[in-house]
Amino acid sequence: MIDHIARVREHYSAGGLINRIKAALTIIVPDDQPLTVDELAPLDQFHIRGMLATAELASAAGLEPSTRVLDAGCGIGGPARYLASTFGCKVIGVDLSPGFIEAAIYLTARSRLSDRVTFQVGNALHLPFEDAAFDVVFLQHVAMNIADRAALYTEVHRILTPGGRFATYDLVFGDGDVVYPVPWARDASTSFLLREQDTRVTLEQGGFTPILWRDDSETAFDWFKTTMTGSPQNGLSLGVVMGPDFREMSGNLARNLREKRLGLLSAVLKRD
Repeated sequence: MIDHIARVREHYSAGGLINRIKAALTIIVPDDQPLTVDELAPLDQFHIRGMLATAELASAAGLEPSTRVLDAGCGIGGPARYLASTFGCKVIGVDLSPGFIEAAIYLTARSRLSDRVTFQVGNALHLPFEDAAFDVVFLQHVAMNIADRAALYTEVHRILTPGGRFATYDLVFGDGDVVYPVPWARDASTSFLLREQDTRVTLEQGGFTPILWRDDSETAFDWFKTTMTGSPQNGLSLGVVMGPDFREMSGNLARNLREKRLGLLSAVLKRD
C-alpha cells in the first residue's frame, strides 16, 4: 500500500508549480489582481468536461449555503472554489500532493475565497475528520488511483451524515486494454479501474443508494472532439499543471473513450 501511494504521489508531483501557474496567469491579469472561478476553469478542473461536469454534479447533489462539503482528491482546488462561489457553502479540499495543495491555497487567496474554502494534504483512505463531519462528499476522477475501492467508500460513508450525499464522477473499465499514458497514470501500476457494475455493487455494499446513475461516455467523447480541435481558453490548459506530456495523455484518454476501452460514470448516492 505504501509503495502504491508513493507512486501515485510521484505521478502528481508538482515541483515549481506555483511559479508555472503565476507565469501562465499573467496572460489574464497582473499578480496583484483577483481572479474569478471562470477565468481559472481551463487550468484547475482536473476532469472531463471541466466546470460543466462539476456544475451538473453539484446540482444533482442539492447543495445549499449551509451544506458542509468535502472535495476528496481536490487537485489545485477548482471544483472546491466553484462550489463555494456558486452555492455559498464552505468546502474543505484534501489531496495527496503537497504541491497541489500549495497551489490550491494560492489560487483560492487570489480568488478571494479563503474564508469559505480551505485545503490540506491527506489520504482519501484515512481522512482526518470526525464521523459524520460532512453533508456532501465530491470525488471526481480520483477513484481510478485507489486500489482498495471498498475501503475508500467505507471512509466516505464514515465522514458523511446519515442521509448525506456522495457525488462521484469517475472513469470505469470498458472493453479491451487501456492505452497508456493517461492523465491519472503513466502505466497500469497506478491505475485501478473497475467496471460500472462492479462499482455499483461495491458502493451498495458500502451503504449507499443511488439517486443518480448515468453513463456519460458518449457525452465525454463528444466534448473531447470539440475541445481538442480548439485553442485553450485564455491560453490556459491543464498542461501547465501536468507538464508537456499532458497532450499525449489526454489524446490517449479520448482514444480510450472512442474505442470504448473506458466509460464515464456520473453518480450521486445517498448514505444510509
